[in-house]
Amino acid sequence: MKVVYVNPEMLSEPMQSAAGKSDEELFALVISGDEDAFLTLYERLKTGIFRYSYYMTGSKCAAEEVTQEVFLTLLQNRARFDQKQGELGAFVFGIARNLVRRIDRRERPFEPLPDDAEVLARLVGSTSESSDQVDQDQLVANVRAAVASLPEHYRQVVVLCDLCEMSYAEAASRLGCAVGTVRSRLNRGHKLLAQKLKLDGVKQTVFRNTGTEGCLI
Repeated sequence: MKVVYVNPEMLSEPMQSAAGKSDEELFALVISGDEDAFLTLYERLKTGIFRYSYYMTGSKCAAEEVTQEVFLTLLQNRARFDQKQGELGAFVFGIARNLVRRIDRRERPFEPLPDDAEVLARLVGSTSESSDQVDQDQLVANVRAAVASLPEHYRQVVVLCDLCEMSYAEAASRLGCAVGTVRSRLNRGHKLLAQKLKLDGVKQTVFRNTGTEGCLI
């Protein structure tokens, strides 16, 4: 994915003004043809979409494709978004989820991100305090495969809460379900991961000690 650095001091006044607006306000400006608003919205949402797509498909190439298609679809179908029915973030996530499901059927090979190992290692912790790098690398590979093999409704919450740094409330908004459902699915997802990894010596609390809500936040 091409990343473009923009010096804040060089931003135009309209761009600086757009940065302080909500997603929904920015989208209203996008519809009116405001390019600065679109760039601001893109920079704000792209990382979350990419990380979600990457962990759901296991492919950087697929994640880039989804990210691009999400914004193309958003522009082509902009009249379909109704602020009364929810947040723009949830609407965009719905587009990404449909695209991921389509791509997921292609069974793409897993291509680790540069910081992927650290994130996945934090999800379950080390196998032991004396584990060497080889053991840790193998654990990360096993976790990666285990996450990818979870049923979709459990994989969704593990990816959103543990890997995409969303709170329970944010994940619930994206999935269109109750916070309690997210908690329940995450707990079940963690149990399935432990079973798949056969980490009989790892306490159940390992998965819940990664953040204020049991997430990597």
